Amino acid sequence: MAGAIASRMSFSSLKRKQPKTFTVRIVTMDAEMEFSCEVKWKGKDLFDLVCRTLGLRETWFFGLQYTIKDTVAWLKMDKKVLDHDVPTEEPVTFHFLAKFYPENAEEELVQEITQHLFFLQVKKQILDEKIYCPPEASVLLASYAVQAKYGDYDPNVHKRGFLAQEELLPKRVINLYQMTPEMWEERITAWYAEHRGRARDEAEMEYLKIAQDLEMYGVNYFAIRNKKGTELLLGVDALGLHIYDPDNRLTPKISFPWNEIRNISYSDKEFTIKPLDKKIDVFKFNSSKLRVNKLILQLCIGNHDLFMRRRKADSLEVQQMKAQAREEKARKQMERQRLAREKQMREEAERTRDELERRLMQLKEEATMANEALMRSEETADLLAEKAQITEEEAKLLAQKAAEAEQEMQRIKATAIRTEEEKRLMEQKVLEAEMLALKMAEESERRAKEADQLKQDLQEARESERRAKQKLLEITSKSSYTQSVNSSATALPTDLPSFNLISESLSFDFKDTDMKRLSMEIEKEKVEYMEKSKHLQEQLNELKTEIEALKLKERETALDILHNENASRGNSKHNTIKKVSEGSGAKARVSPLQE
Repeated sequence: MAGAIASRMSFSSLKRKQPKTFTVRIVTMDAEMEFSCEVKWKGKDLFDLVCRTLGLRETWFFGLQYTIKDTVAWLKMDKKVLDHDVPTEEPVTFHFLAKFYPENAEEELVQEITQHLFFLQVKKQILDEKIYCPPEASVLLASYAVQAKYGDYDPNVHKRGFLAQEELLPKRVINLYQMTPEMWEERITAWYAEHRGRARDEAEMEYLKIAQDLEMYGVNYFAIRNKKGTELLLGVDALGLHIYDPDNRLTPKISFPWNEIRNISYSDKEFTIKPLDKKIDVFKFNSSKLRVNKLILQLCIGNHDLFMRRRKADSLEVQQMKAQAREEKARKQMERQRLAREKQMREEAERTRDELERRLMQLKEEATMANEALMRSEETADLLAEKAQITEEEAKLLAQKAAEAEQEMQRIKATAIRTEEEKRLMEQKVLEAEMLALKMAEESERRAKEADQLKQDLQEARESERRAKQKLLEITSKSSYTQSVNSSATALPTDLPSFNLISESLSFDFKDTDMKRLSMEIEKEKVEYMEKSKHLQEQLNELKTEIEALKLKERETALDILHNENASRGNSKHNTIKKVSEGSGAKARVSPLQE
């Protein structure tokens, strides 16, 4: 008895020691997270925790994916996490991915986080070539991806080679043309510069709007066989089920829209599609594994539910989300406009400051030149004054010599000359003295006139000096005024709008008039979008023509050739599906594939 009690106690203690939690790693498109989960948690408990952590409300598009024996599987919401065939090693890894795709991304994806996750996933699928994308569309999509990451193009910041380390184009596209990385960057940047003014969420949405028209977007492919064992591909997407040739994943042979399907079921590896029209034969096929049939049925149910949901009125939750999204969009638009106005005001203030600084420098240069001119005038006046003084002294000296000569002549005249020779010599001396005196008088008169002229020049130089000083005084007064204006321009107005994004200051009172105005703006944007789409198609055709000469025909893949044939026939994703689903009788379409 004691032994039995001891064994029960030992078993209870071991049971208590068993761990009640396990670690899970969640990998999203741009992050990794780890959670501690309880053993009893179901798939929905873990999924809801991840969605709450991400702030995601549009949960119906997503799921938790894992891989088992080279087959993709999704975590079931109503089944315990550890009851799935997941690896036993911790942490147990799941990938948080989009499981279902929208028909129209712009209308259905409401939250910015939802748009961002779809953008990252679709971008990776295009780069990994899981979605075929023609070369010209690849360049356009790359330009929107650059806009989403780097913001507006600035030639001073985004210089040549700034995309050298970025993966923007599928390797198939790069290998198809004789173009260097610099040539691809030049073409991507040319379109990137045209996206100026688009916020990150707008650029990502433009990316998705273009990507959703690609033939392989949102399609899950599965290898199947018909009754005769012919290999085919089954494609499951938001519009319905499609049957493809294994070598052509772009154009389906047959399509079953969801609204024309009555029932889908499987038994072991056999899968059955029953059309709504009972006159049409049931389509049956076999897959490779039972697990694949389960996955196909899971995707069919989810896509069908969303297909029917889109064609009904939005639920209250979705209406609230869309209303909040509209308000948020309007708030962001107003915020962008405010920032644009503030940026414009700052740029104008900087331009005014630069202009005032330029004017100030100009005035300083003029003042410097005037000051130099004044100094030169002062030097000239000093030289003229000195020269006038010298000339005056020379005139006085000449006058003194003339007086001495006159005295000498008078003395000679008074002297009695006794002999004729002395008289003749005396007369000759007198004549010479008179001529010398005359020359001295003329020289004295000339020097006197020159002194008067120098005095006049001195007077004019002093007048020029006075005017130069007056001009310097005026320029100095202007310069001080400009400096005061400049300082006021440099110190930007304190009442300019602030960059502070405080939550209280971002609350807005949206009135009916505001919402009507916003609706009108949205309608206007739709019209502008149609015009831009036409312009975009012209640009795509222009780029295609431009790079066609550099294409290496021998490197074209089967999908490239199929896409070119479809484009030459004018076929697109939507009209192809419409043709094959509305063709000459569904029964006639199904019968050949059953054989």
